[in-house]
Amino acid sequence: EVGDLVLKRYGPPVYVRHEIVHNRHVVDKLRTQGARFVEDLGDVPPGSLLIFSAHGVAPAVRDEARARGLRVVDATCPLVTKVHLEALRFAREGYEILLIGHRGHVEVVGTLGHAPDRMHLVESVADVERVAVCDLERVAVVTQTTLSVDDTGEILDAIRGRFPNVCTPRKDDICYATQNRQTAVKELARQSNLVLVIGSPASSNANRIVEVATNQGTSARLIEDAADIDVAWLFDVHVVGLTAGASTPEQLVQQTIARLQALGFADVRDLRTAEENVTFPLPRELRTNAIKPPAAKLATA
Repeated sequence: EVGDLVLKRYGPPVYVRHEIVHNRHVVDKLRTQGARFVEDLGDVPPGSLLIFSAHGVAPAVRDEARARGLRVVDATCPLVTKVHLEALRFAREGYEILLIGHRGHVEVVGTLGHAPDRMHLVESVADVERVAVCDLERVAVVTQTTLSVDDTGEILDAIRGRFPNVCTPRKDDICYATQNRQTAVKELARQSNLVLVIGSPASSNANRIVEVATNQGTSARLIEDAADIDVAWLFDVHVVGLTAGASTPEQLVQQTIARLQALGFADVRDLRTAEENVTFPLPRELRTNAIKPPAAKLATA
């Protein structure tokens, strides 16, 4: 929505740092409309319009954008911003911070950048056992927002076992949509012979949904769209469960349902385990029209 709105309001080209969400169809659509995706701000001409992706960025990236005179729309997910603010608060209060997350994931890179001298990345129970901190009584924890709820619970148990006085966020860091989908796919897997998850291979939350389904003992496949369905998967399958990652467009879900119906799965039933009615405001820059046109250049002969 943010990418569409910025392109409609200001016109192309619009630069986006990293994929705005991890979904190829969304990214390809924006690219055809004039979005240009970059990883290095050095590839963005000074004065250009730049969108920060939903995954968030480190303060150093914001500083670089400001120094280059870029006009920024911050599309960071508010739930990621919450983690950033928690990390800053814990660092300010003198805690060393354990960040539960996946090394190299763009969200984790951004979060680590908010307190680089006070944060340790832990990906497993083994990491918790060997992490070195200065004061066992001054440890806090934050998490990536798109993790497996079950795996994160195991790591948190290990952290509490080693650091009984660990300080945790006031509210769970894992995204409500991620939690809802993982809860739903457990029930879906119990009722299905095969679970299909529509999402990008780069999407952390979509990959976690596949893992959760597989852990229930049900075969699960990650597909990007209906065309990825291999008919051989459906041999001796009577019930197909279908779900999607948080950033998957509804259109792809409907197209996949139509393909499954054409393949003989005509009886479609909804499985509802939660209602999602959370909405977030548009980025401040779009609500306040804070983005100014680029400065006019004086042409001389």
